[in-house]
Amino acid sequence: MAINYTWTVTGIKTTTEGQHQNSVIQTYWKKTGTDENGNTGEFSGATPFTAANVDPADFVPFNELTEEIVLGWIKAVVVGDYERHVNAQILKSLNASAIVEQPLPWDPTKGVVGTPQPANTP
Repeated sequence: MAINYTWTVTGIKTTTEGQHQNSVIQTYWKKTGTDENGNTGEFSGATPFTAANVDPADFVPFNELTEEIVLGWIKAVVVGDYERHVNAQILKSLNASAIVEQPLPWDPTKGVVGTPQPANTP
Protein backbone atom coordinates (compact mmCIF):
# COMPACT_ATOMS: atom_id res chain seq x y z
CA MET A 1 0.00 0.00 0.00
CA ALA A 2 1.47 3.34 -1.06
CA ILE A 3 1.06 6.13 1.47
CA ASN A 4 1.61 9.80 0.68
CA TYR A 5 2.79 11.78 3.74
CA THR A 6 2.31 15.48 4.43
CA TRP A 7 3.63 17.49 7.37
CA THR A 8 2.25 20.66 8.94
CA VAL A 9 3.37 22.82 11.83
CA THR A 10 0.41 23.42 14.13
CA GLY A 11 2.02 25.60 16.81
CA ILE A 12 5.21 27.24 18.08
CA LYS A 13 6.34 28.53 21.49
CA THR A 14 9.20 31.01 21.87
CA THR A 15 11.26 32.67 24.58
CA THR A 16 14.41 34.74 24.89
CA GLU A 17 17.52 32.57 25.18
CA GLY A 18 20.74 34.50 25.75
CA GLN A 19 21.00 37.02 22.94
CA HIS A 20 18.32 35.28 20.85
CA GLN A 21 14.92 37.02 20.98
CA ASN A 22 11.80 34.94 20.15
CA SER A 23 13.81 31.74 20.06
CA VAL A 24 11.70 28.70 19.14
CA ILE A 25 11.72 26.33 22.11
CA GLN A 26 8.70 24.13 21.29
CA THR A 27 7.02 23.04 18.09
CA TYR A 28 3.76 21.18 17.56
CA TRP A 29 3.23 19.33 14.32
CA LYS A 30 1.10 16.80 12.51
CA LYS A 31 2.09 14.17 9.97
CA THR A 32 -0.75 12.86 7.81
CA GLY A 33 -0.71 9.76 5.64
CA THR A 34 -3.15 9.28 2.76
CA ASP A 35 -3.53 5.99 0.88
CA GLU A 36 -4.57 5.45 -2.74
CA ASN A 37 -8.24 5.17 -1.66
CA GLY A 38 -8.23 8.56 0.06
CA ASN A 39 -8.22 7.14 3.61
CA THR A 40 -6.16 9.20 6.02
CA GLY A 41 -4.37 8.67 9.29
CA GLU A 42 -2.49 11.18 11.39
CA PHE A 43 0.03 11.53 14.15
CA SER A 44 0.43 14.69 16.22
CA GLY A 45 3.77 15.38 17.83
CA ALA A 46 5.67 17.97 19.84
CA THR A 47 9.38 18.60 19.44
CA PRO A 48 11.40 20.88 21.75
CA PHE A 49 14.36 22.97 20.63
CA THR A 50 16.91 25.31 22.15
CA ALA A 51 18.90 28.17 20.67
CA ALA A 52 21.45 28.04 23.47
CA ASN A 53 24.06 26.45 21.19
CA VAL A 54 23.08 28.17 17.94
CA ASP A 55 25.74 30.43 16.47
CA PRO A 56 24.31 33.96 16.16
CA ALA A 57 25.23 33.88 12.45
CA ASP A 58 22.98 30.82 11.96
CA PHE A 59 20.05 32.05 14.06
CA VAL A 60 16.87 32.64 12.03
CA PRO A 61 14.79 35.55 13.40
CA PHE A 62 11.21 34.59 14.23
CA ASN A 63 9.70 36.90 11.60
CA GLU A 64 11.84 35.22 8.91
CA LEU A 65 10.79 31.66 9.76
CA THR A 66 8.83 29.65 7.23
CA GLU A 67 6.99 26.39 7.72
CA GLU A 68 9.62 24.75 5.49
CA ILE A 69 12.45 25.86 7.81
CA VAL A 70 10.68 24.67 10.96
CA LEU A 71 9.68 21.37 9.33
CA GLY A 72 13.34 20.87 8.39
CA TRP A 73 14.26 21.11 12.08
CA ILE A 74 11.47 18.71 13.07
CA LYS A 75 12.23 16.17 10.33
CA ALA A 76 15.89 16.16 11.43
CA VAL A 77 14.67 14.89 14.84
CA VAL A 78 11.91 12.51 13.66
CA VAL A 79 14.22 9.83 12.27
CA GLY A 80 15.06 6.17 12.81
CA ASP A 81 12.94 4.32 15.37
CA TYR A 82 10.98 7.48 16.16
CA GLU A 83 9.95 7.89 12.53
CA ARG A 84 9.06 4.20 12.29
CA HIS A 85 6.85 4.63 15.37
CA VAL A 86 5.16 7.72 13.90
CA ASN A 87 4.50 5.95 10.58
CA ALA A 88 3.17 2.84 12.37
CA GLN A 89 0.71 5.00 14.32
CA ILE A 90 -0.37 6.72 11.10
CA LEU A 91 -0.93 3.34 9.45
CA LYS A 92 -2.98 2.17 12.46
CA SER A 93 -5.11 5.33 12.26
CA LEU A 94 -5.37 5.02 8.48
CA ASN A 95 -6.55 1.41 8.70
CA ALA A 96 -9.12 2.39 11.33
CA SER A 97 -10.45 5.17 9.09
CA ALA A 98 -11.02 2.59 6.32
CA ILE A 99 -13.39 0.57 8.55
CA VAL A 100 -17.02 1.43 7.92
CA GLU A 101 -19.83 0.40 10.23
CA GLN A 102 -22.79 -0.85 8.21
CA PRO A 103 -26.41 -1.25 9.18
CA LEU A 104 -27.51 -4.86 9.50
CA PRO A 105 -28.66 -6.25 6.15
CA TRP A 106 -31.69 -7.84 7.84
CA ASP A 107 -34.44 -6.52 10.05
CA PRO A 108 -32.96 -6.89 13.53
CA THR A 109 -36.43 -7.05 15.17
CA LYS A 110 -37.48 -10.27 13.39
CA GLY A 111 -36.73 -13.52 15.07
CA VAL A 112 -35.42 -12.01 18.29
CA VAL A 113 -36.83 -13.79 21.34
CA GLY A 114 -39.10 -11.50 23.34
CA THR A 115 -39.65 -9.05 20.49
CA PRO A 116 -43.32 -8.70 19.58
CA GLN A 117 -44.01 -9.59 15.96
CA PRO A 118 -46.67 -7.73 13.97
CA ALA A 119 -49.89 -9.66 13.52
CA ASN A 120 -50.83 -10.76 10.03
CA THR A 121 -53.92 -8.87 9.02
CA PRO A 122 -55.97 -10.00 6.05
